[in-house]
Amino acid sequence: MSDIEANKRLEERTLVFAVAVVNHVATLPRTDAGSVIGRQLLKSGTSIGANYREANRAESAADFIHKSGVVLKETSETVYWLDLVSRVGMGDPTSRVSLAQEARELLAIFTTINQRAKGR
Repeated sequence: MSDIEANKRLEERTLVFAVAVVNHVATLPRTDAGSVIGRQLLKSGTSIGANYREANRAESAADFIHKSGVVLKETSETVYWLDLVSRVGMGDPTSRVSLAQEARELLAIFTTINQRAKGR
């Protein structure tokens, strides 16, 4: 598989993840806590794919490193919010578990991408 094909597959995977985040946030309770946590999860979880697309269209290696670093931070933040909703038992338990697993897989992937881009 070429790098371009791999990038497109990962772009699609992050889009599917964003859709799942949107659907999960809709299952959170309509409380102050549910609204705040849901908003944070929604922002970080949907920005992963958008920022990864930007990174793939970077103007230089340094730009790619910077943008892939943003992807890594947003993915890590998403893992945090999913850990929080899990600990307090918010939202649909099935989607919560699958989202957390996918977020951790994406975090591992983006950690590797970021390290390779930096030459580590």
